[in-house]
Amino acid sequence: MEITINDLLNIKNAHIIDIRTKEKYNDNHIPGAINIDYDDLINNHSKYLNKNDKYYLYCQKGITSKTVSQILRAYGYTIYNVIGGYESYVLKRM
Repeated sequence: MEITINDLLNIKNAHIIDIRTKEKYNDNHIPGAINIDYDDLINNHSKYLNKNDKYYLYCQKGITSKTVSQILRAYGYTIYNVIGGYESYVLKRM
């Protein structure tokens, strides 16, 4: 399951997770996103995720987040990959 940046930005109170490094997140991120390293998210998913909620993951280009989304969906979570990742957000703002 995937979602465009335009559709994501129209969702109120979306659970957005930035799986990039803390440095990249601190440099800039999609408003409302929290930062969880993808290894930590995969290995400790029950600590961060609830199977009753929807989550929207992004990385820099949408490649790593696509893989992580597939893994987490296999665990029973509702996960959407943001197509194009953070770069799609940057392009939208231009």
